[in-house]
Amino acid sequence: MLATLTATINRAFPAAPQSEALPDRVAKLIRMREEESERLIGWVQLSLVAAMAALFFIAPRPVDAGMPALDPVPIVLLIYATFTILRLLLAYRMHLPPWLLVISILVDAILLITLIWSFHGQYDQPAAFSLKVPTFFYMFVFIALRALRFDYRFVVVTGATFAIGWAIMVWAVIRVDGREVITHNFKTYLKGNYVLIGAEFDKIIALLLVTALLALAVRRARAMLIVATREQAAGQEIRRFLSRGVAEAITGSDTLVEAGVAVEREAAIMMLDIRGFTKLASTMPPQSMVEILTSFHARIVPLIQQRNGVIDKFMGDGVMATFGAVKPTETAAADALGALEAVMAEAARWSSDLKQGAKMHELTVNGAVVAGPVVFATLGSTERLEFTVIGDAVNLAAKLEKHNKTLGTQALCSISTYAQAVEQGFEPAKKIKVIKASNVAGVAEPLDVVSLT
Repeated sequence: MLATLTATINRAFPAAPQSEALPDRVAKLIRMREEESERLIGWVQLSLVAAMAALFFIAPRPVDAGMPALDPVPIVLLIYATFTILRLLLAYRMHLPPWLLVISILVDAILLITLIWSFHGQYDQPAAFSLKVPTFFYMFVFIALRALRFDYRFVVVTGATFAIGWAIMVWAVIRVDGREVITHNFKTYLKGNYVLIGAEFDKIIALLLVTALLALAVRRARAMLIVATREQAAGQEIRRFLSRGVAEAITGSDTLVEAGVAVEREAAIMMLDIRGFTKLASTMPPQSMVEILTSFHARIVPLIQQRNGVIDKFMGDGVMATFGAVKPTETAAADALGALEAVMAEAARWSSDLKQGAKMHELTVNGAVVAGPVVFATLGSTERLEFTVIGDAVNLAAKLEKHNKTLGTQALCSISTYAQAVEQGFEPAKKIKVIKASNVAGVAEPLDVVSLT
């Protein structure tokens, strides 16, 4: 029956349009928010019960209140506290189904209206006396409480339940006290235990108006929640395609990132390449090729990031990383050479592990670092943007990486880069070798370079 009722509610009050056809990962995030909301509602309800209990036991009892053999207030509070605790425990163990939430709303309404109804008995007054107790205003609290879930349908159900419940209570008062309890005189209504139909109608209208306004606000809030959650999920996925530093630069920018923005900075550029991988890849299935590259990146990327490096791009079996380009630093050269040494050591272990596992020849990783002024720029159009670095240091790093093959080395840097790194605190792990006046392809003049391995 309750399942049928909730299905009817869903048909009568459909969810916000934005919730339709959501990707599973987005729907899961929204579901998590709803579960958090239900736990919050449970704690607020428990706090409300505790406050009411404290008020009942601490506040002085009105002198005109009767002393019934069975006081309904502590009984109602005990029942409600027990139900609230059970509901809170369930909220931590499972996703509360809609029918259970409907039951919770009905329990809220039944217990509160029962408590209000009991007042005329406590004070030995006609039933109409209960219609004037200020406890009525707690109904608005329970309606507002449902807004914490960001589902306007439960706000509507709560408001409608209390409005119907109050209408039934008015009917019960007239049924118990008789039709003579009805008055059309406002002064008589205020001074005695009478029912003014217009006044009770105003209360019901107020309940419904507050419900409608809250439902409208919650519906709009849910639409914003869905959009925000969808964008959050998309942002998390997109950030995986961007370097950590680049993603932070985009999200932390005070203004809209546009093409043509450029900043000149002192930075260091690292170029890596797996020597002979292109030829090897032509002899293996594409999936195996991708798995080898993925295993390589999984090992070396953290080493670069640990030393403040930012992956600029993956170029097939090559990697380009920057130090100090995205975020300025005083130790770009030292960080880059430290990262290069760590990458070379890890690459040797990776190649050895790969040879033993796949029974193939060892793969050699070559690398180079050059420090100098670069331009950190945003290129592209309004539809497609990309952060990148431009400058002589970038070009020379690429040429030095290829020059490893000519010299039979694995890790090179320019002599000026090495000197700059030493000034910044770099200490080589192994003995270096300075190669004087080396003819680097594409460079006009002979260049002094340093071999780190």
